[in-house]
Amino acid sequence: MQKTACTNGAGSLCMIDWITGILLIVGGLNWGLVGLFDFDLVAMLLGHMTMLSKIVYVLVGLSALYWLVRCCTKKAS
Repeated sequence: MQKTACTNGAGSLCMIDWITGILLIVGGLNWGLVGLFDFDLVAMLLGHMTMLSKIVYVLVGLSALYWLVRCCTKKAS
């Protein structure tokens, strides 16, 4: 198995994997709350479309792209 900058041997996760994974969980739970109860937890905690809430939304989106690329390149190799 080829080592990358984000693996420590047998496929363990590095810090960016953990951070992006947590952001995906936060985003997924938030979307679940929006879909089920019309309740946006991020907006409630950080304000509706404030700079901070926009940063969270962008980070969740970038995390999804990171994991999409990571999964696609891992399967291809």
